[in-house]
Amino acid sequence: MVTPNPAGALDAACFWLDDPDHRAFLIADARRQLGFFSASLGKGPGFHILDAAGQPLPDNTQELHTTTRMVHSYGLAHICGYAGADRIIDHGIAYLNGHHRDRVHGGYLWAMKGDKVADDRKLAYGHVFVLLAASTAKLAGHPGADALLSDVAEVLDHRFWEPQAQRFADEWNRDWTPFSSYRGMNANMHGVEALLTAYEATGESMFLERAGHILAFFVGDIAGQDGWRLPEHYTEEWQIDRAYAGDPMFRPAGTTPGHSFEMGRLLLQHWDLAGRQDPGVPCRARKLIERALADAWLPDGGFAYTLDFEGKVAMTNRFWWPVTEAIGAVAALIRLDARAEDELWYRRLWSFAQAHFIDEERGGWYPEIDQAGQVTQTIFTGKPDIYHALQACLLPMGALQLGHVSGLKQLSKPLMS
Repeated sequence: MVTPNPAGALDAACFWLDDPDHRAFLIADARRQLGFFSASLGKGPGFHILDAAGQPLPDNTQELHTTTRMVHSYGLAHICGYAGADRIIDHGIAYLNGHHRDRVHGGYLWAMKGDKVADDRKLAYGHVFVLLAASTAKLAGHPGADALLSDVAEVLDHRFWEPQAQRFADEWNRDWTPFSSYRGMNANMHGVEALLTAYEATGESMFLERAGHILAFFVGDIAGQDGWRLPEHYTEEWQIDRAYAGDPMFRPAGTTPGHSFEMGRLLLQHWDLAGRQDPGVPCRARKLIERALADAWLPDGGFAYTLDFEGKVAMTNRFWWPVTEAIGAVAALIRLDARAEDELWYRRLWSFAQAHFIDEERGGWYPEIDQAGQVTQTIFTGKPDIYHALQACLLPMGALQLGHVSGLKQLSKPLMS
């Protein structure tokens, strides 16, 4: 069990973040995940995508965000002292350089199938994850990280960053000709994540400043005027596109509350790295996070995947990743301003995750549950990746609990033991 009394009466002297039994649970689950996903490393190029039992799936298509998230996740593990993480980092960086990297036009191809190109688009979403992977690898001391970081930073600067808007454009053809005018929040949100990690890795103020510009737009200009919700889709002029309804999984209509959890935590992380100068930031982060909690938590538990612009439930699919992101966001709120209602949410989230998503026997988290709370596979096959769930275990124990990668070094002894 996680610890007794998941959502009952609170002992004001004991928050789970400081409870030895809960911290031991977090470390144990992180180790189970790392052990499970180590089977992704095969003899050939790229990584295997695993089924629920940890066996490779037949389709070996490797999308850029999957490659990079493996490098990032095992980079975090290496920083924490997890033995064998360097093999995953080595393999992932070699695949990024030797396969995803476009030696003709520059940049990084979205999807490979072994040695062959499966999808040659150039997406900001994928490129910011390359920056994240390179930055975490640098913090982990990998010798190939500097070259990768320098290359992708230049591509992001010259091909995706829009100086007037101070945000990332989304997508290009392989030869950098445009194929859409779409602009989106998701790539920019993960851009903030990558930029903050790059700032930690290099100390270059440009990364911190650009993350601040993105946050100012989406949190200050958009969420602050839209009921503290975050519309996903925008026109080329960066006006909210309320009629947009793209891919129902990866570009769904309306708002995605799981992204509000991520953006709220990243806002706090930027604020902390920038010296905590604006006293209003914790309040704005809390509004984002609390709005998503209130809007999206379903009567039987778990979060609705999407909402309309007034906060009404649109898609009721219950995925693992919004729960993991809510855990990280609520943990950050507790560390800054410990409130009983935050602690109740933190316990509720972990208790629900343990009851429905966490595979304690084999490791990893199941990606989706049905209306009866049973594991199902309507969108994802197997266990898609380690990234979200690993961070749910590590973020509550990092430096200042706000997501600083460098702070995870304090966990080296627990993860090694």
